Amino acid sequence: MKFGILTGGGDVPGLNPCIQTVVYRALDAGHEIVGIRRGWGGLLHLNPDDPESFQDNLLPLDRQAVRSVDRTGGTFLHTSRTNPGKVKVKDTPAFLLAERTGEAPQDFTAHVLRVLERVGIHVLITIGGDDTLSYTLHLHRQGVPVVAIPKTMDNDVFGTDYCIGFSTAVTRSVQAIDDLRSTAGSHERIAVVELFGRYSGETALITAYLASADRALIPEVAFDDQRLAELALEDKRANPSGYAMIVISEGAQLAGGEMVLRGVEDAYGHRKLGGIGEITAELIKKHTKQDVLSQPLSYLMRSGAPDTLDRMVARNYGELAAELALAGTSGEMVALRAGEYTHVPISVTGEGKKVVRVDRLYDSEAYRPRVHGVAGLPMFLD
Repeated sequence: MKFGILTGGGDVPGLNPCIQTVVYRALDAGHEIVGIRRGWGGLLHLNPDDPESFQDNLLPLDRQAVRSVDRTGGTFLHTSRTNPGKVKVKDTPAFLLAERTGEAPQDFTAHVLRVLERVGIHVLITIGGDDTLSYTLHLHRQGVPVVAIPKTMDNDVFGTDYCIGFSTAVTRSVQAIDDLRSTAGSHERIAVVELFGRYSGETALITAYLASADRALIPEVAFDDQRLAELALEDKRANPSGYAMIVISEGAQLAGGEMVLRGVEDAYGHRKLGGIGEITAELIKKHTKQDVLSQPLSYLMRSGAPDTLDRMVARNYGELAAELALAGTSGEMVALRAGEYTHVPISVTGEGKKVVRVDRLYDSEAYRPRVHGVAGLPMFLD
């Protein structure tokens, strides 16, 4: 049997240990495994009639190829936000026609299916977030044997309590906030730290909780800038070091406002986020007449090697995914639920939205975490 494995969407720490584990398990069982470069982009751009195309888009994997990859972050297979079901391929007649007629972008799923057959992949293991998993589900419905592994710093894939990359993102963010206190305190400033988090504020909420930040702003609850400024000024005056610390998700919104978006839509219909932290800092400065420090952590949250928790979960997810593939089980996503490793149908990911349970974990009036009664809650509370 021949395995294929790819990583799609944004990189997170933990992808390489996960890939390594799948490779070892497949090889130990006497099977072959090939890495697909640049996520779905590798399958989209592979030309079955061009031998050089195989070298550009595929990477045969053996023990030597993955021997030391677990020591680094990111993904050595590389990644992309390509969606083969919604692609505009430039410099082709199909693309030029679509431009002139305004038709919907091309669906190249048929090409992907031909490539998988030509390469001889019997089971495809995909590691990604909602977008990558949505196309994985599409291939499953086309009859392709697939197993999915959830990863995202936002920890918002529905159907699992945990996604690879979340713990490291929180660890990085807490450390950065701890370090930033020296500057904020030295200059007696209000600090606004922007973190990733489009629709779910779990990363910002847990970071603020663990770093003892004064306030946390999340996408689930719109905030009033005047009210926030008053609270921040109170926090600053109450702190003997004369500063205040605010954490904000990139998807947070001012009351009556919208998400701060920029750039054009990607293949999954998403525009980039970023800038609400700077906007909020300027508003606080306007209302309080205080110096305000604005710091987006951005890609630093996903850079570097994974922490120990992400290493452990990544390896165990890889082990479970390989077990499912070897057993001939398809259309499943590995997961952590109620503290136990398990698997669920990939279709579960589209059955709901994983967001912060505001009623249990957040004070909407004070804009801060409110964690009481943790008995019965999952390890990361949400």
